[in-house]
Amino acid sequence: VQLQASGGGLVQSGDSLRLSCAVSGRTFSGLAWFRQAPGKEREFVAAINWNNGIPYYADDVKDRFTISRDNAENTVSLQMNSLKPGDTAVYFCAAPSPVGSSYRLADRRRYDYWGQGTLVTVSS
Repeated sequence: VQLQASGGGLVQSGDSLRLSCAVSGRTFSGLAWFRQAPGKEREFVAAINWNNGIPYYADDVKDRFTISRDNAENTVSLQMNSLKPGDTAVYFCAAPSPVGSSYRLADRRRYDYWGQGTLVTVSS
């Protein structure tokens, strides 16, 4: 199983950026994005149900970020608009355990597979 995240970069406040996560090796019930800023805990950003496409967002991104999936390409994207310096972090895509989990969607313990991370830097 491999999750390959891409699309990070250096942008200015208010700009947009699109991250992608390519999934190979198996299919999953869903996929999530987390982020980790320097000196902080890894935090949930967004998730999507692979079968019905229903998205879930953290409160501070739900009006700015959009998560989507492409079944044919087996990829999940995160469109990030109106970026703020506080969005600066390494962004990770993650897939849940194939056997299911009792942890909540936003709990990183739910996820067994992680991509390598892609750095997003937003300058003021």
